[in-house]
Amino acid sequence: MKRILLSLLAAALSLPAVADEGMWLLPLLKQQKFPEMQALGLKLQDYDIYSPDSASLKDAVVIFGGGCTGEIVSPDGLLLTNHHCGYGQIQQHSTLEHDYLTDGFWATTRDQELPNPGLTVTFIDKIEDVTDYVKAELEKDTDPNSMNFLSPKYLNGLAKTRVGEKFLQDNPGTEVEIKAFYGGNVYYMFTKKIYSDIRLVGAPPSSIGKFGADTDNWMWPRHTGDFSVFRVYADANGNPAEYSESNVPLRPKRWFKISIKGVEKDDYAMMMGFPGRTNKYYTSWEVAERRDIDNAVRINVRNLRQEVMLDEMLKDPSVRIQYASKYAGSTNAYKNAIGSNWAIKKRNFEQVKKEEQDRLIAWSQDNDESDYPEALSTIEQIVSDRKDLRFRSWMLDEAILRGIEFTKVPSDIQAVSEALKGKDRSEQQKQVRLLEMAYHRFADKDYAPEVDKKIAKVMLKEYRRLVPAKSQPTYFTLIDKKFKGDVDRFVDYLFDKSIYGSEENFDKFKTRPSVKALEEDPMILFAKSVQEEKSNLNAALADFDAGYAIAHRMYVKGLLAMYQDKANFPDANFSLRLTYGQVKGYSPRDADYYSCQTTLDGVMEKEDSTNWEFVVPARLKELYAAKDFGRYGMPDGKMPVAFSATTHSTGGNSGSPVLNANGELIGINFDRNWEGVGGDIQYLPDYQRSIIVDIRYVLFLIDKYAGAGYLLEEMDLVE
Repeated sequence: MKRILLSLLAAALSLPAVADEGMWLLPLLKQQKFPEMQALGLKLQDYDIYSPDSASLKDAVVIFGGGCTGEIVSPDGLLLTNHHCGYGQIQQHSTLEHDYLTDGFWATTRDQELPNPGLTVTFIDKIEDVTDYVKAELEKDTDPNSMNFLSPKYLNGLAKTRVGEKFLQDNPGTEVEIKAFYGGNVYYMFTKKIYSDIRLVGAPPSSIGKFGADTDNWMWPRHTGDFSVFRVYADANGNPAEYSESNVPLRPKRWFKISIKGVEKDDYAMMMGFPGRTNKYYTSWEVAERRDIDNAVRINVRNLRQEVMLDEMLKDPSVRIQYASKYAGSTNAYKNAIGSNWAIKKRNFEQVKKEEQDRLIAWSQDNDESDYPEALSTIEQIVSDRKDLRFRSWMLDEAILRGIEFTKVPSDIQAVSEALKGKDRSEQQKQVRLLEMAYHRFADKDYAPEVDKKIAKVMLKEYRRLVPAKSQPTYFTLIDKKFKGDVDRFVDYLFDKSIYGSEENFDKFKTRPSVKALEEDPMILFAKSVQEEKSNLNAALADFDAGYAIAHRMYVKGLLAMYQDKANFPDANFSLRLTYGQVKGYSPRDADYYSCQTTLDGVMEKEDSTNWEFVVPARLKELYAAKDFGRYGMPDGKMPVAFSATTHSTGGNSGSPVLNANGELIGINFDRNWEGVGGDIQYLPDYQRSIIVDIRYVLFLIDKYAGAGYLLEEMDLVE
């Protein structure tokens, strides 16, 4: 058994990969890619980047929140990430009186640093190959359709068993996690330390941190100062602790030195971070499914929703603040879907995957292997059988569940209904108060009922146009029965009659609460019906999960066996990875070439005082006019803003540190170009570029623009 596992791992290390492609696991760098990295210019040893026994660069890389990367840049726990990663926290601290989204924020003392309940920063203490251990446990499972080999609950249970309860009790804030790689053919365990006292130190105004906003999102050339500054706090012993005034800045194992020497074309660059998800091992049928269902639905529905949202944001400053983060999140996935479909067509991914499948089938025949072709046949049948269900699920998600906010009204009314049926007055008051609290969690400061109403009308019309009536939530029959198909009147009715339709409606309910009002409430009935339909779709689609996962694992196993003498990496799964390449521009189309470096000149060229996306702050214009760039300017007198590199990144790499050949911080990754989004399926060497804010621009903005140069005093700057 062990020989088989080792041969599989050896094959996994060697599937075919082109130059600059790859999201590499740190424990495998030495035997897998390190000679190539040094040949490209790296000046470090493998143990400088990753060492299981001592501090290394990996100890300065963290998970920021639930989906971004960050980096530690001082011995006092100072952390850099993207502005868009910290956007939710900046928004939460913003009011009309203190509009940090518009004006920026800088703490002049540590007492002014702002706490962020719910925000965490996670360090990776240890990474171990536990393939033998996991597979030995899996062999005890007699169910041939078991999904335990991919189940986070099962795998994390194994992780806790492996380290023991005492280890976790003796190490506060420590968690262990086992992740599956290569479809469940290889396993690694990650020991993590999670800090929960994270404070906002500084952020530029959105006119810098979000310059170009949605117009420039996924685009190059780029001119965005996409960064924010936080600090990690711990208890007096350096252990994770909830927010307390007695907590102190964390003394980290390692922090990055920062180079202000700058970058040039073809310089070595590498990025460390937590890429979220890729689909390198898609079959041709899954490529078509992604193009024709997932991406097509998302592009269509989000475009309609965003048009309404943006129109309302431009009309009202309060709505702009309320919906800024929602709009940004929506457009992020929208443009990703557009870029993905462009790449699928441009490079004919469907045909490329089919050719790989044909090679595997031919190889299997030559080697008397029937399991791999059978796995492919199973995947083809599953994708075909789930087509209608998948379309309905995507439409329900995008148009209704994500599209209409009032689908999330408090709909669990059992407790309050039971109380109202009884005679205990104090219990009735208590349950109504709890319901009111739940309502205000839904209708919080970032919710505008009139905006939700307008969006709902557009979303419901599109949903009903594309999804057959028999496949819609049952409550939707009311639209035809009572309103003769008039969606506008139906939505107005929901808001007029529901206790959640307005503050006034809820206040009336509080005055005279009744079971009848709850049981007949149209928004509650709407939400429950949508939830029921989603539950039914999930259950129907889940019937395909085990068969697909087992077939996919076998298909990937076949690829590992076929490509034994060539190199590769597992799909991203939000585990710590390294990608490397060079600082480079690219040619998006015939006769066009984009340089690898942008400057402050481009910010001024894009300025448009009539368009909120391209407003330039007066202070930045003053510094530009005076050419007051300090030590952060380029030799030619220009101020660098961003650069592009061939590193292979995806969602989750937002905020990732970008390092030079000496392991010094030269930038913060914040995006990919639109033409490279398809790299989640297959790397595009001539198109794919990571978009990185130049660390010199970050330091210039902290020092010269914000006047927060005191923060630089705790950093190690290399000139």
